[in-house]
Amino acid sequence: MSARCLRGMGFVMAFAAAFWAGSSGAQAQDIVLGASVQLTGPVANTGRYYRDAYEFVIEKINAAGGVKVGDSTHKLALKIYDNQSDVNLSVRQYTQLVSQDKVNLLLGPFASNFALADSVVSEKYQIPMIQGGGASDQIFSRRFKYIFGTLAPATNYYASTVSMLKELNPAPKTVALLFADDAFDVSVADGTRPLLAKAGLSIVIDERYTSNASDFSSLLSRIRSVNADVVLVAGHETEILNFVRQAKSLAVAPKLYSFTVGVPSEDFRKALDKDADYAFGMTAWLPEASLKDRWFGDAAQFAAAFKARFGYDPDYHAASGAADVEALVQAIENAGTLEPAKIRDAIAKLDFPSLYGRIAFGENGQIDLPQVVIQVQGDRLVPIYGASGFIEKPNYPMPAWDKR
Repeated sequence: MSARCLRGMGFVMAFAAAFWAGSSGAQAQDIVLGASVQLTGPVANTGRYYRDAYEFVIEKINAAGGVKVGDSTHKLALKIYDNQSDVNLSVRQYTQLVSQDKVNLLLGPFASNFALADSVVSEKYQIPMIQGGGASDQIFSRRFKYIFGTLAPATNYYASTVSMLKELNPAPKTVALLFADDAFDVSVADGTRPLLAKAGLSIVIDERYTSNASDFSSLLSRIRSVNADVVLVAGHETEILNFVRQAKSLAVAPKLYSFTVGVPSEDFRKALDKDADYAFGMTAWLPEASLKDRWFGDAAQFAAAFKARFGYDPDYHAASGAADVEALVQAIENAGTLEPAKIRDAIAKLDFPSLYGRIAFGENGQIDLPQVVIQVQGDRLVPIYGASGFIEKPNYPMPAWDKR
């Protein structure tokens, strides 16, 4: 996301560490958005994308005059807790946000297992939550009315990649599918198996591993022994960093490997340096000027301003987090009230352009955006394959580690 060893002290500190966005804190007439995000712990590196995006967009909207509710105008404020990458603490913090802090609306955490648990709080208290950190189909299969998501369904994450595999030369024939045992990655695997079967690709390894695993040596040895052409890994960024480093150490180099996370992230590529080369990934968002936006102008301007503000490039995590804030604001203005039930109904009817793309939720509360296949090519992150086919030429097949 050790905090576990200091759980009692950490719980108190986490509640005390909540802060308000803006220099003067929340005022009586502010619209307060609440969130619990991983700011420390194993996934804090990704959690900060959401915190930074939330703060940044709130600052931008406030600078533009705030939010119009009927005949009055209000500023936004953010109350955010550090859940320390602990899902149980996150649930307690969301409960505090709605029952004690009395926030108006909720923004989400990072990761599907957190969103799955935390959305129970929003449903219980009937406070809308828009989250861009959880994509597991399980979140949206429960017929909850108050949870909305801006990530595409996890079951579709590898759809564009599998379509690309069918067009590569030489054509791959065998696939190793590896996935962590959390809600998101299990959903990814469940959706990918039928896609591979339909494409005529044979799954030679189908392996579920424990989340936060650090040793992939036995799996890599199996990949080498079956000579898998393609390796697809659904996991967390730290796991994938370990996987790549150990693949190099053991000289395991299939024709192609692709990861659900990491590749779009500047930090991931810096951590691996040249060893990130040839890695494939996916993203539902690229900072393109064609994505017009009410507050930033377009996605390219958002990306430039975000990097100037925080010192790193935003990826789809930051963009989806930004879209979450914008969607709540648009719904408030459309509803003309701060009544949660009416805002919920306005969210369900949203259809507007944003820096992230078109925001229009399906009946289950989730957006379905196509994934663009991307690849690290030297010092570039290159869009390779999208809905209309190849965008740029992939570097394929991947050479042996000692031939790079």
